[in-house]
Amino acid sequence: MLSTKAIALALLAGGIALTIFGVNAMNSANSDISRFFTGAPTDRAVWMLVGGIAMLVAGLAGLINRNWGSKASSR
Repeated sequence: MLSTKAIALALLAGGIALTIFGVNAMNSANSDISRFFTGAPTDRAVWMLVGGIAMLVAGLAGLINRNWGSKASSR
């Protein structure tokens, strides 16, 4: 159980960091130039945001699932 919580917390922390990096990449000069010519931000910025959000969801699901399991087993 402890390792599951540690993995979920690591995913949550990594997801927060990757999302912050993705937001910063969206606001970078490279992304502005790409947005000017193509109408879309750089692929790198988009993938960092997608990966960060996926890691956040996985981390939260791991923490919620762990808590539900402990409540069910205590009854």
